[in-house]
This record gives sequence, structure tokens and C-alpha cells, in this order.
Amino acid sequence: MEVNGEDWMAALPEELWDVPLTHLAIPGSHDAMSYCLDINSPLVESESDSFRLLDRLCCCFTRPTIFKWATTQDKSIEEQLSVGIRFFDLRVAHKPKDSSSDLYFTHVIYTHLTVVEVLLCVATWLRSHPKEIVILACSHFEGMNERLHQSFIFSLKRMFGSKLCPKTESNLTLRHLWASGYQVILSYESQEALEYKELWPEIPYWWANKRTADGVMSYMDCKKHSGRPEGFFVCGLNLTADRCFITKNSKQSLRTLTFTNWKCLSEWLEEQNPGGGHESLNIIAGDFVGPLPLCSLVIALNLKLLRKNIVN
Repeated sequence: MEVNGEDWMAALPEELWDVPLTHLAIPGSHDAMSYCLDINSPLVESESDSFRLLDRLCCCFTRPTIFKWATTQDKSIEEQLSVGIRFFDLRVAHKPKDSSSDLYFTHVIYTHLTVVEVLLCVATWLRSHPKEIVILACSHFEGMNERLHQSFIFSLKRMFGSKLCPKTESNLTLRHLWASGYQVILSYESQEALEYKELWPEIPYWWANKRTADGVMSYMDCKKHSGRPEGFFVCGLNLTADRCFITKNSKQSLRTLTFTNWKCLSEWLEEQNPGGGHESLNIIAGDFVGPLPLCSLVIALNLKLLRKNIVN
């Protein structure tokens, strides 16, 4: 099978059409919207008072540093979809003192694109790719009250309509989803989701919070030994640098750190297996998913399901 990122689900061998999505290897994008961060936006509300003070006094230093280390992606949402990303980590928020109901994505600061603008692009892309299924994981929701939640949920239902797969759906195979017209699994990490059949609960995300490939791999191996969750879950191959490291390494960025560690991470990734086994992986997310071949490596893992006869 050639790995065609744009329509890789449609191109999977027919033997895999009856495998649940929770057992397939699915490429994901960590902090998917950080490619359009607005360097001049306010800090998110959860940042500490001391960091806010530093930002006010030394913004000429803090803002370029924030931008270098908070930017985890450099491709647009459509480009990420076209290279094969099917899971999106979306951190939604309302700006402080904003009288409008517009929502933005966040990672330390806010994006310049609104949530509705971006998700409309996803809806448009899906119409051109009727056999591709996406998993949208909405979380954080800083600065949002009940009114904003209800308005956002209404917008989501209007945008995706009958493409939304209800959380009561037990048959999550490609064959069944295609026949039902479902293309969107929408995780909504908030209490407001409980009353809506279209909104799925939080999807567990294994986050190592480590700066090196060795640290991430050790953490993931430990999690694997403990056993996989029953449903969807994410293995996050994204690195994390603390503020002490960032201060001492002013010439580095998250991009240089990620690329430096990629060879080790990719070799570990190639050894992994999808499926329903105790140590199997499902969604595998990373940073800079455009320039790095995360998608092709993850999609190719699905062929192991055929070779090992796990399908049967």
C-alpha cells in the first residue's frame, strides 16, 4: 500500500475496513492550531501573575521567546489534513475583556484565526474527502461561561450536522461509519458535553512532559506496560522544555529541539503496533507534522495488522 496522506483511510486494504478506529494507528497533531499564534495577543488567563508582570516589563524579550517555544506546528489545518492528520488537539478559549462571542485557539497566547473560521475549513475539506474520518478534541475552554459553551456547541452541530458520530455509536469501523455518513468524532472536555449525544468525553492523552527522546520513550514504554485504555487514546510524542532550559538556551526553539530528537523518536515509532493488544497504540500525535514524516510512519503501522493476522 502506498501511503497517500490525503485519502489514506479510503486507501486502506479492505481487510481493515472492519477494524475499529480505536485499534487503528491514527496520526495526530499536538496543539494543532499553534501555527497561527498572534504574537501581539494577551497571555492566556491561566498564566501566573509573575509571568504577566515580566511580559509587561520585558515584552521585547518574552514575546519572541513565547513564539519560538509555543509554536508546535507550521502547516495550516487543510495542509495537516492533506498530509494525513486525523486527530486534532484543539485548545479553545475566549479572550479576556472581549465583548464578542468569538473564540480562539490558545497555547500561552491566542491565535489570530477564530475557532469558527478554522472548523469551517475542516467541514469544507471533509465534503471533498467523504471517506476520511477526523477526531476533534476540544479542551481547556479558558474564559468560557455557560452561554459561550452553548453557543459554541450550537455552532459545532450546525457546521458538521449529520457528519457527527454520536457517542452512543458502538460500531466504529470504517465500513460502518462510511455507510452511516459519519465523518467527525467530537471530543468535548467539559461538563457541558454530558447532555449532548454528539459530544464524546475526554480522550486520554499520554503526555511525558520530557525534554529528550529518551525521556519520552521511557515514559511511553512504562504507560504501555500498564495497558492501553479501552477506547480512543493518544500517545503524545511531543517534547516539553521548562522555563529554566528555555532561558539557558536562547538560540534554540521547540522546532530545533524536536528535529534534533526526531531520529530516535521515529525509530521507536516504527517498532510500535496498533490493534487491541495490551501494549498496542492508537492515536500517535506529534509536533511539526508537516516537515517531519510522522503521518507516513503512523499510517504504515496499520499494515502490521494484516501481517500479524490481528484482523482475524
